[in-house]
Amino acid sequence: MNSFGNQFRLTTFGESHGEAIGGVIDGMPPGIDIDLDFIQSELNRRRPGQSKITTSRQEPDKVELLSGVFEGKSTGCPIGFIVRNTNQHSQDYENMRCLYRPSHADYTYHQKYGIRDHRGGGRSSARITISRCVGGALAKLVLNQLGISVQAYTSQVGDIALERDYHLYDLSKTETNAVRCPDEEKAAQMEALISKLKAEGDTIGGIITCVVKGCPAGLGEPEFGKLHAALGSAMLSINAVKGFEYGEGFAGVTARGSEQNDVFRCVNGEVTTDTNHSGGIQGGISNGQDIYFRVAFKPVATILSEQETIDTEGTPTRFTAHGRHDPCVLPRAVPVVEAMAAMTILDYYLANQSLKK
Repeated sequence: MNSFGNQFRLTTFGESHGEAIGGVIDGMPPGIDIDLDFIQSELNRRRPGQSKITTSRQEPDKVELLSGVFEGKSTGCPIGFIVRNTNQHSQDYENMRCLYRPSHADYTYHQKYGIRDHRGGGRSSARITISRCVGGALAKLVLNQLGISVQAYTSQVGDIALERDYHLYDLSKTETNAVRCPDEEKAAQMEALISKLKAEGDTIGGIITCVVKGCPAGLGEPEFGKLHAALGSAMLSINAVKGFEYGEGFAGVTARGSEQNDVFRCVNGEVTTDTNHSGGIQGGISNGQDIYFRVAFKPVATILSEQETIDTEGTPTRFTAHGRHDPCVLPRAVPVVEAMAAMTILDYYLANQSLKK
C-alpha cells in the first residue's frame, strides 16, 4: 500500500536516511501549467530547520521533476519526481539499533517484516511526507484553476486553543508566524509552550483545522467511498495523527436535531444553507458549502530524556534518544494536511467528471 488515490494517484518510495524520497503521480490532467516555484514553496513549508521550534536538521528538500512535463505544462503522462536526502546523521540512531522505542513503529515493523531500518525510523519516518507535499502541490495547481482552495492552520497546541469557528479568523495570517496559527496572540503562547518543552527535552501535540472552499456539490459516494470517509482515511494515514472529525464533529453530540439541521435556501437561483453544521458533506457527498475538519496529532514520540524499554531479545533496558527532532509536529504538518486534502478532493472531482462523460 504505497499508493494513494484512484483517478489521481500518488505512489511513493524512499526512507528517512536513504538516498532520496520520491514518487510518481499518475492521472495528472494534461495542459496544466506546472509552477515549479510553487511546488518548491510547498516543500519549503514542510522542510526541517525553518524555525527555532522545529528540528535543526538542515535539508534543502529541492524537488526534481523527472517526467510528465513538457514546455512547462503537464502532458497527462506520469510525473516522476525525486528529493535527495543530504543531511542524515545516521550515527545518532546507533544506540537504538537493537531496541524498541516507546510509541514508535520499531516493534510493529519488525513483527511485520522481520527486518527494519533503525535510522530515523526508515519508511515510518515523517520525512516520507515529502512525497505527499509534492503530490498535493500538483493537485493544488489543478484545483486553483477550478476555483477550489485548501487552507489548513494550527488551531490548538496542548491546552492553548482557538475558537472552533474558522470564520472568526483571517486565515491569510497563517503563514506569518512559526506555529502557522492565524491568531497572533495565541501563536505567541503556542510558540512559548513549544520552546519550553523543547528545552526540557519533551514534546507536545495539538490540532490542525482545514477548510476547503469552492468545492462543487456532488463529490463522493452515498455508500462506500463517502467523501468524509476518504478525507478521514487520508488524514489518519499521516504520521502521528490520532483523530479526525468534520463539521461539528464530537462537539455536536450535545445539540438537538433542531439546532443541528442545516436549512436549505434558494438564493439567486443557487441552493445554499443557512448554517453549515454538516461541514459541507451530507450523505457522504459534498453539498457545495465549505468543507471543514479537524485533525488531532499526538506528541512526537521521540523525547530527549532517558526512557525504559526492551531490546529485540525482550531484555529490559534504558536509553536516551539522540538526534534532531521536532518538539511539536504541527507547524510542519500543516502543509501535509493540505496536501492530503487537495489530492483527495481532486481525486473525487476527476471521478465525478468521468461519470458525466
